[in-house]
Amino acid sequence: MKIAVICANGKAGQLIVKEAVNRGFDVTAVVKGENKSAAQNAIVKDLFNLTAADLAGFDVVVDAFGAWTPETLNQHSTSLKHICDVLSRTDTRLLVVGGAGSLYVNAEHTACVSDGADFPEIFKPLANAMAKALRELRERNDVKWTYISPAGDFQADGERTGKYILAGEELTLNSKGESIISYADYAVAMVDEIEKGGHIGQRISVVRE
Repeated sequence: MKIAVICANGKAGQLIVKEAVNRGFDVTAVVKGENKSAAQNAIVKDLFNLTAADLAGFDVVVDAFGAWTPETLNQHSTSLKHICDVLSRTDTRLLVVGGAGSLYVNAEHTACVSDGADFPEIFKPLANAMAKALRELRERNDVKWTYISPAGDFQADGERTGKYILAGEELTLNSKGESIISYADYAVAMVDEIEKGGHIGQRISVVRE
């Protein structure tokens, strides 16, 4: 299986690449500069300049793009739209590294994590930008997408346990009442989804056991 990881130099991207390489997959890093990931192959190009020819022949494309500054938050939407346009009407699956703020906290799916009174104000612009990108992604029926939200506490330097709970659209707690997962365990879940591919056109979520 051939996999391309966009923004492979980021923290999530590097761990996804490492997990996939360790399982024997043919992984290509898509990076703007020097490839710092474990991928042996690289496409050195800004994601906004990617073409259909660049991504032709891949079974799966992972979008690990992230933006955090006020002036770049809109790129969550514009970058995802560009990638979808490039992959439109192809058999290539698109797996998106998503956010937790848009996970629902009620059965009616009318309230999200980011709506909560205790949700940090500083993270609301990011959560809103990522939620907007997800809403736009849901409107695409020309791309075989899967959006994977992490748990609420997404720990960059957490350990790799290899164990997680696969959940759906609602915020899910583990047996300890926690919503937590490490980047490394998120990468395990991402590569498991790459292997199994059973959630086309869906948002799923993962939390540490």
